[in-house]
Amino acid sequence: MLRPARHHLSRRLVQLYVGLVVFGWSEALLVEARLGVLPWDVLHQGLARHVGLSIGIWSIIVAFVVLLLWMPLRERPGLGTLSNALVIGPCIDLSVVLMPTPHAWWLRATYVVVAIVVNAVATALYIGARFGPGPRDGLMTGFVRRTGGSVRVVRTCIEVAVVLTGFLLGGTLGVATLLFVFSIGPLVHWFLPLLRVPEQRHQA
Repeated sequence: MLRPARHHLSRRLVQLYVGLVVFGWSEALLVEARLGVLPWDVLHQGLARHVGLSIGIWSIIVAFVVLLLWMPLRERPGLGTLSNALVIGPCIDLSVVLMPTPHAWWLRATYVVVAIVVNAVATALYIGARFGPGPRDGLMTGFVRRTGGSVRVVRTCIEVAVVLTGFLLGGTLGVATLLFVFSIGPLVHWFLPLLRVPEQRHQA
């Protein structure tokens, strides 16, 4: 029975970290497309313009600040929570350095479409690994549990609030940002049941 249990744990760990790395790459795709960034990156850009530092560094800082908002929601952090806070930021910065910046409009548009779909898949991967949601997604799952609302509605409301705050701070708001805000909720809502790792059943 130890081998199946070990295999189950290995699958969850691989799914967690693949999801986080791919999530960071999807954010970098939007940065390189230059048609607007993820809602949280609008906030990170606004903070960077006032203080300095990279988007990736601000991603880490904001993640730990957001964890404070978990307290009234009574969300429990896990390995996935801490990993999310620490892994995604460096992946964004590294991907931005390594990826070419497209100039043709159709290629930039392709970056945007791929980034949004891949981001939804990556979100479902690391949440579905069941090591605890990331700091930002903990807000989503916490509000879903507290309000009884759907993932798509709660996620969309959070993204809109973050975009407005980031824009007021000077972050870049573009067409890709708006597409992300209104599509990511339904996409995650669809992918999450498909990628959630089932609970392991213990046999007597």
